[in-house]
Amino acid sequence: MGSPMPFVQPELDSGRHRQPQSLKGDRRKRSSSRGAPNLESFEAIVRRVVTKNDDRSSLVAEIACVVGAEILEGVLAPGSDINSVELARRFRTSRTPAREAVLLLEKESLVEVLPRRRPRVASLSVVEIREIYRVRGALLGMIAGEVAEHRTETGIAELRAIFGTMESAAECGRRDSYFWANVAFHELLAEQSGNKTLQRIIDSLMLPSLRLRRITLSMPERIQQSVADHARLIVALEDGDAELASALAKSNVLSALKLLERLLAEPAAR
Repeated sequence: MGSPMPFVQPELDSGRHRQPQSLKGDRRKRSSSRGAPNLESFEAIVRRVVTKNDDRSSLVAEIACVVGAEILEGVLAPGSDINSVELARRFRTSRTPAREAVLLLEKESLVEVLPRRRPRVASLSVVEIREIYRVRGALLGMIAGEVAEHRTETGIAELRAIFGTMESAAECGRRDSYFWANVAFHELLAEQSGNKTLQRIIDSLMLPSLRLRRITLSMPERIQQSVADHARLIVALEDGDAELASALAKSNVLSALKLLERLLAEPAAR
């Protein structure tokens, strides 16, 4: 495992774009009014992932969903301690459900639990980030290829409808809206592949990859490139060109990785 690199904090849907800043030294919480819709959406995704094939109590899942959403939204920064006593107090329960919730999040690479130390929000190394993106790129390439081969008019129309939302959000500078439309697009794409094995594997990368996509899709330059990439992808899918669709989907992920690598290198360069 390489040395952890600091994440950068995206400023989303504000009137102007701000330069990203390191999350390592900034553990201030965002205002609840501004982050509430995103937290609710992240909670829904975390709930779907952590409760799959898991018989934990609903309270354990609830704690995991809330804390996981706060990690994904950046309320809890990489390296932040997670105190099971404080969690137990916050959710008015014993420490056991709090500990179990933390272990659930550890399984999803959102939390790291070290011997004789308090659990903390995981900090991914640049090596781990590259691995996640390269694997995700390969998987999305396979998914896009299968969708192209088994395309239907209805399926393409559904993808185009979501892409229309992405275009509109990009034009209006609504970065939160673009992010969630992008998430919806790729979830639908995976569903249309009909490949349950691919869906299970891509879901296993869902939460750590969302943390990273949250960063890159806060950058205006990345959003514009993403719009262009998805426009070409839809044409390839519609034409049934599986090879091109696969290449475009993979290229889209790897171009995001290049941007992320550049962003993560900036603090070190300074």
